[in-house]
Amino acid sequence: MKLDDFNNIDFKNTGSMPMPVKLVLLSVLFLILVGLGYWFLWSDQIADIDQAKAKEQELRQVFLTKKAQAIKVEAYKQQMLDIEKTFGALLKQLPDKSQMDGLLTDINQAGLGRGLEFELFKPGQETVADFYAEMPIQIKIKGNYHDIGAFATDISKLSRIVTLNDLSIAPMSKDAKDSVLAMEATAKTYRYLDSSEVAAKKAAAMKDKQK
Repeated sequence: MKLDDFNNIDFKNTGSMPMPVKLVLLSVLFLILVGLGYWFLWSDQIADIDQAKAKEQELRQVFLTKKAQAIKVEAYKQQMLDIEKTFGALLKQLPDKSQMDGLLTDINQAGLGRGLEFELFKPGQETVADFYAEMPIQIKIKGNYHDIGAFATDISKLSRIVTLNDLSIAPMSKDAKDSVLAMEATAKTYRYLDSSEVAAKKAAAMKDKQK
């Protein structure tokens, strides 16, 4: 193939061109077609493919994350069951409204059973929280140190939750031979709200929001 072969190309008589010239012209035509196809057709398709690959990687990461969460679901379910059991056990230590009188009697009997004398036993106003109510009880008792300590221990062993707060213990008299002590404290006990009280509380909260 010589340079003159290209200088003397007659496109009207391509059939008589030398084979090497035909091959070169076909190669050039092929490259032009490839370039035009890439510019007008394939460039957008390649961009779409790149976006699809990026989306695939994103979905793959989401899948792996969800799979890891699914593996932990059983552990989370067991934790919820354990929490519910613990909460149920604690809830059983809270009396309902009908049992409060019996609990107050138990507190009083705990003191009398230790030979203590009540000078004050005054239930106060309840404070309502989300699902329970707290009742303070002002108490003042007198007796010896050992019996007062035993009374505090008996209170802690009641089947219902009762706490002694703001304790104050002092001798009844200045006589050193007199071993009688006076204890003042606020006993706090708790009860859970019944369904009607919870409903009323929610209704009141909704009414406050609407104002």
